[in-house]
Amino acid sequence: MESKIPQQFKNNVIEAIKADRANYGGSTAAYSKTIGLNEGILSNIFNNKDLEGKISDSNYLRIGRQLGVNRSQHNWKVTRTSVYNEIEDNLNFCKENSTSMILVDDCGIGKTFCAKHIASRMKNVFYIDCSQTKTKFAFIKALAKTIGLEGHGKFAEILEDIKYYITVLDKPLIILDEAGDLEYHAFLEIKSIHNATVGACGWYMMGAQGLQRKIKRGMENDKIGYAEIFSRFSDEFVTLVPTGKEARTEFYTQLIGEVAFAQINNPAQVNKLIKQCIDKNATLRKLKTLIEIVRE
Repeated sequence: MESKIPQQFKNNVIEAIKADRANYGGSTAAYSKTIGLNEGILSNIFNNKDLEGKISDSNYLRIGRQLGVNRSQHNWKVTRTSVYNEIEDNLNFCKENSTSMILVDDCGIGKTFCAKHIASRMKNVFYIDCSQTKTKFAFIKALAKTIGLEGHGKFAEILEDIKYYITVLDKPLIILDEAGDLEYHAFLEIKSIHNATVGACGWYMMGAQGLQRKIKRGMENDKIGYAEIFSRFSDEFVTLVPTGKEARTEFYTQLIGEVAFAQINNPAQVNKLIKQCIDKNATLRKLKTLIEIVRE
């Protein structure tokens, strides 16, 4: 059956796999589990051999999504905004010092985009979208797969394998995005893994204000685990967007302007886009929609 996926997209996925493998400190056998391809196919990829018919369209799409390969005809250019720079500094600090932080801030400022892009260029950094792994079972299986373990068998055994394997890797960092979506018992497992990997692994938890409210409410109600998690994550909520109306407007004007200019490089259009977004209290998500319309 003839493939319906453009060859350029396939090429981009292959290059993404090569780059991702270079940043993974485990074995090729372990890496094969993180993306769901067998070692034989990976060998062909790394040795630049013919891949015709060896990777299905569904696998190209799945891996492309996992590794953030853009399917659009327009590549969204990465911009070193203040959000990007601060998240990069945070991730480097957590990784190098095997410490933990919590970032809570407005939706739509590019937290996820920046974290995933930065993580893709760092060794042994593992990104988990907690909105897709809300229960403790789903979370533990996703974490196991992401770091290169099978994720099959008894729950307790998978959990112990994760704790052990994390300590074997060189300065690993685990990013927990949309952490506010995790169910209570998944939070407890984070505490368990954190306790077992103190000094051997960095953690970076991200979310919107809902994550902050969830942790604060848990501590106020003396619910087991929340105070301990907050303590282990530096007893602080890191924020990037300033308070105060004028400061916030200035922040968003600069953020939206920098990202917009990187995409279309037209001052008149950029100013128009900034005004459209600021007038409607819109974020980078709205900006992306507006830019796609401009590009059509």
